[in-house]
Amino acid sequence: MLDRLRMPSLGGATGWLNSEPLGPTELRGHVVLVNFWTLTCINWLRQEPYVRAWSQSYRRDGLLVIGVHTPEFSFEHDPERVRRAIEDRGIDYPVALDSQYVVWSAFANHYWPALYFIDRDGVIRADHFGEGRYDESERVIQRLLGLDRKFLPVEGVGVEAQADWQHLRTPETYLGDGRSQGFSSPGGATFVRRTYEFPHQPLRLNHWALAGEWTIEQERVVLDQAGGSIAYRFHARDAHLVLSRAPGEAIPFRVLLDGQEPGASHGLDVDGRGNGLLREGRLYQLIRQHHAIREQTLEITFLEPGAEAYAFTFG
Repeated sequence: MLDRLRMPSLGGATGWLNSEPLGPTELRGHVVLVNFWTLTCINWLRQEPYVRAWSQSYRRDGLLVIGVHTPEFSFEHDPERVRRAIEDRGIDYPVALDSQYVVWSAFANHYWPALYFIDRDGVIRADHFGEGRYDESERVIQRLLGLDRKFLPVEGVGVEAQADWQHLRTPETYLGDGRSQGFSSPGGATFVRRTYEFPHQPLRLNHWALAGEWTIEQERVVLDQAGGSIAYRFHARDAHLVLSRAPGEAIPFRVLLDGQEPGASHGLDVDGRGNGLLREGRLYQLIRQHHAIREQTLEITFLEPGAEAYAFTFG
């Protein structure tokens, strides 16, 4: 039973940010909330305002929030990228770097994000996987702390804003061959460097395609020659793309929505004309719409080689 499981050790962490290593002595007497995350996960980004608010509001009452960063993609192993993500999100609670998945395995965890609620005796009393259920989670925190208060008012902004679930009809889509679905370029995907084309017929909903010279690898697609594009037919308010790049200069890119400049529908990482710059590995918000949501085709073109694309996510 879950409520008989003791909190596993955090000793497998490869490093710590915002804290010295935490063990049984440091945790004794605290209610602990362990949050597994990875920096490009849109589900975690939308959950994080709540975790941050709980940490700040209940810290004096005895709550200790511990983030455990377990990377999903290879470039997320870089501690400096994690450090920048912590600064960007305003995270001031301890974060354990779990680059070898030791803490992940000790908890037998399978999800980003995941929450584990531990009482003052070190016993796991509840868990929750994915977004949502915020009132229930805060109620568990209050129960373990012996409190009864109004729930905190939390509203995410920017990339942390909650999804428009009513109109979200497009799932997360991985581009690497290991988990890809909906690939529609003629000839299919191969692991060799080759030139791809967009299909002659319009893309179907939740399908995508490449144009230009790309190499499709296990977890990503890599652009080998300037001018390559990715197109995706989606139905959602927001469209994001997890991107990284080869060492060198930042890579300019251009986003079109149904063949036009996005205008007011541009995301945080794109201007109204669709221009953006790939500087570092992270999630990029390409589109945020403010009108009636319908099926549309997003197209992103990279003006220099070296762009690495991992996954589309939507909100």
